[in-house]
Amino acid sequence: MDKWTILTVDDEPINREVIKHILKNHYHLMFAESGAKALTMATGSLPDLILLDVMMPGMSGYQTCIALKKDPRTRNIPVIFVTAMAEIQDETTGLEMGAADYITKPISPSILKARISTHLTLYNQNRVLDARVKERTVELNDTRLEIIQRLGRASEYKDDETGLHILRMSHYARLLGQAIGLPEVEVNRLYNAAPMHDIGKIGIPDRILQKQTALSEDEWQIMRRHPKIGAEIIGRNPSLLLQMARAIALTHHERWDGSGYPRRLKGEAIPIEGRIVAVADVFDALTSKRPYKEAWEMTRAVDYLRKESGGLFDPELITRFMGILPRIIAVKERLADHPEATRNAAAN
Repeated sequence: MDKWTILTVDDEPINREVIKHILKNHYHLMFAESGAKALTMATGSLPDLILLDVMMPGMSGYQTCIALKKDPRTRNIPVIFVTAMAEIQDETTGLEMGAADYITKPISPSILKARISTHLTLYNQNRVLDARVKERTVELNDTRLEIIQRLGRASEYKDDETGLHILRMSHYARLLGQAIGLPEVEVNRLYNAAPMHDIGKIGIPDRILQKQTALSEDEWQIMRRHPKIGAEIIGRNPSLLLQMARAIALTHHERWDGSGYPRRLKGEAIPIEGRIVAVADVFDALTSKRPYKEAWEMTRAVDYLRKESGGLFDPELITRFMGILPRIIAVKERLADHPEATRNAAAN
């Protein structure tokens, strides 16, 4: 592999020359004569190890080490103090600052090379472990997303013939989240959690979900249980994604005016993700054909959203939804309910 890079920080030229002579055949070397310059070089080049003097004018070695450990770009780089300060308290202070080791001057070449080799080996092992942890985390997140998407599809098989409703309303929710300025990480989490909004329908009898005529009041009472069932299925989990999915499942039938279910939440007491999914879900339901109804014309569905602004829906969300309507319509047309679209969605 390429040579390790070591940054040496010392205000005395003779000390820098001594270290250069000891290490030049084994490592790629960088030098800084002050703490301030060392910080600039370290954040720019990210050396594999830093040799740091303590007594320097301006920023001391201790101060430099503290700054390195506070910066997420450099905090994991091992720092070895190389100094004439030989008291036990000096060494203790240096290690408390976050240094990996402490070597006193005059420098012993064999000790310096041995300590450097040891800490570079440990540093490399930690980097490999970090890479493996990150890789495993990505795999776990991908698996979690796949499970969420499949569970969402399972709920749709109960009462939706096309299977594209989940995909469309998730895209609508993401667009609306972007329109109101949610951070991108929240927007992505919303997009991936939205498919779980109706997971509770798994617990609703087929005779109700697939009924071709209007539901009776008793049947509606059963249907209204699905938000709570969905929340119970998802459960309580430390995962932020599953927490959002649970909130959506539980609150996407609450109404801005407080007349929704299951808890009759009102206004901003309804989580923003629940309010967003309510708009996305209803709009797609209105404009899609279902066993019990034909698809509404776009103008009729839009008029309904406007009419229910401040009633069923958060007024601000309806305003933003109207502002992105061309993009919403583009998604609807791209993911229309026909066999070719269904095959393409399944392939993706």
